[in-house]
Amino acid sequence: MPGTATDPIDEPAAAAKKPARAADAKPSTAAARLAKLGLRRSVDLVLHLPLRYEDETTLEPIGEAIRRAGMGLPAQVEGEVISNEVTFRPRRQLVVKVADDTGELTLRFLNFYGSQTKQMAEGVRLRVRGEIRGGFFGAEMVHPTVRAVTPGEPLPDRLTPVYPATAGISQAYLRKAIGGAMQRTPMPETLPQAVLRGPLAQLKLAPLADCLRLLHNPPPQESEAALADRSHPAWVRIKFDELLAQQISLRRSQAARREKNAPSMPRRAGGLLTKFLAALPFRLTNAQQRVVEEIAADMTHAHPMHRLLQGDVGSGKTIVAALAACQAIDAGYQAALMAPTEILAEQHYRKLSAWLEPLGVPVVWLAGSLKAKEKREAVARAESGEAKLVIGTHALIQDTVHFAKLGLAVVDEQHRFGVAQRLALRGKASDTVQSGGQQGGQPRPIDEKVAHQLMMSATPIPRTLAMTYYADLDVSVIDELPPGRTPIVTRLVNDARRDEVIERVHHAAAEGRQVYWVCPLIEESEALQLQTAVETYETLVAALPDLRVGLVHGRLPPAEKAAVMGDFSANRLQVLVATTVIEVGVDVPNASLMVIEHAERFGLAQLHQLRGRVGRGSAESVCLLMYQAPLSPTARERLATMRETTDGFEIARRDLQIRGPGEFLGARQSGEAMLRFADLNTDAWLVDYAQEAAVMMLEQFPEAVEAHLLRWLGGREHFLKA
Repeated sequence: MPGTATDPIDEPAAAAKKPARAADAKPSTAAARLAKLGLRRSVDLVLHLPLRYEDETTLEPIGEAIRRAGMGLPAQVEGEVISNEVTFRPRRQLVVKVADDTGELTLRFLNFYGSQTKQMAEGVRLRVRGEIRGGFFGAEMVHPTVRAVTPGEPLPDRLTPVYPATAGISQAYLRKAIGGAMQRTPMPETLPQAVLRGPLAQLKLAPLADCLRLLHNPPPQESEAALADRSHPAWVRIKFDELLAQQISLRRSQAARREKNAPSMPRRAGGLLTKFLAALPFRLTNAQQRVVEEIAADMTHAHPMHRLLQGDVGSGKTIVAALAACQAIDAGYQAALMAPTEILAEQHYRKLSAWLEPLGVPVVWLAGSLKAKEKREAVARAESGEAKLVIGTHALIQDTVHFAKLGLAVVDEQHRFGVAQRLALRGKASDTVQSGGQQGGQPRPIDEKVAHQLMMSATPIPRTLAMTYYADLDVSVIDELPPGRTPIVTRLVNDARRDEVIERVHHAAAEGRQVYWVCPLIEESEALQLQTAVETYETLVAALPDLRVGLVHGRLPPAEKAAVMGDFSANRLQVLVATTVIEVGVDVPNASLMVIEHAERFGLAQLHQLRGRVGRGSAESVCLLMYQAPLSPTARERLATMRETTDGFEIARRDLQIRGPGEFLGARQSGEAMLRFADLNTDAWLVDYAQEAAVMMLEQFPEAVEAHLLRWLGGREHFLKA
């Protein structure tokens, strides 16, 4: 059927009738370029909404526009070209003067084509839009929007939309393509009247088709402020529909998960779990005991656990994961733990193997840096079932890696992995065993059961974000730090006081403490002009000849990296210069001073993670955030947050306010299903309505559910299921 949500994009009719102009995309490449914007269907074009608008509905005399210049507002004027020349001072540029009865205005183009000099020849009438400023040639517009017109040519009667675009796709082409899609794509209601009159009655939502028409072509009398800040009722309808699609998808995901089979893993009295707890040299905190019980209860069910374990830096998530692994192993299954970096994965391996191997549990390490023979041996042990716990990096999800009986998949720092990667590890429970083994001369049957999944994060998710992006997840929170953790004092230090910081490093080392010095880059970048790890290392070696200084970064060969980290852990190095490879997982209780170079370049989550590398022992710990002035308002806000609080949940809340959910989670986190229109800082109030409507539609209106998901997610629903 023409105009359905699944129709591929057609070329705009005008483009099909005549060759594309140079300013427009070529029809042969348009579809590929539109696909970069996620525009693959006609309905995608209809839902490709403007970033902003330009008011081209009015003209003002040149003289009047010049008089109000400097207010930062664009003006639209019309006049005749009275001069046109290419000048070479102070640089090559095209200078065009236009005039009307009230004055004259200079148009200046620093980058231009030869054809533009002809298009703006003397005597041509131009309609020009831009900001007027004082310049070398008097009142001027630099790179304005210009269009040749005939005298008396009518003005638009609607605001002109400006759309998100990409290289090779002009605004003119997008407007034409979207206009064509609007004409051929019906947008019938997907919200049943019973829902609109029931849980959504208070919202008084306007019909979707009317809202879309208004947003693409708003009349000038509409509030520009409400359109700009997206509080206009038409925007509310769009944002609600998007949130509803997400809530429906998440609830369907949860329901589908509960229909799948997973191994039931009841606790076994006197088994590995009991022995492990008895061997621990410390007591679990109350918060740890609570989340252990929540996870243990999930693993007894015959449907897969899908739980997120949140805990601030140093709260003891690893021991909780170890206890979950023990429960799986006790029940006769294997467990796998995947971490985003080799340093973190290896740290987990060392810690967990030290705990479990004395209890007779074989633990295997699998990473890309292993030699081919070592890797083959590790893979063979996982596939045979000899290895009860396999720990590694992305290497765990390679096609060549299989498990005999995977029952629990743990993903640490889950936000650092893509959706497909997390799904791939969980899928290892059923991709086994036909590749490697036989049973009675026949290929062993594939186990259709799905592994329980535990995801861990030291980047706390604010409640509104969890409601929206993790509605199908059960969430456990460790909101208590183990005893003995010392508060970390955070101070901001201007880069100009570098010598004082180096002296502070020397003083800390003289007291027997160790120091991290973190830099954002390995090599010099002229664009950013940042101090590099290599240069800082050389500076500290020269300035601190009586101390042993090490260097670690992502480009070091794994063996060298491991050796340096081992020396620092064993206190054979007093100072470790590093890039953010030490962001997570590194645990050296004797380190009490953290220096972060160019702290203004880091995000809040990274700064909090890095700061958490100290404060793990009994000594007072300090984090020095070195910055280079002047600071942007956003950088100033981030650094102030770090100085004011060490609470990871409060930092996450402020981080969400500063960056918004898109950057907070990262594109990899939720793939293409990331919200495009709703902003959880301002639109969280809509989530409750969306949840209530989702429940009603799933129970009573299955056909409307399918139509709504097809429109808003278009086959991308799986991105919300990891």
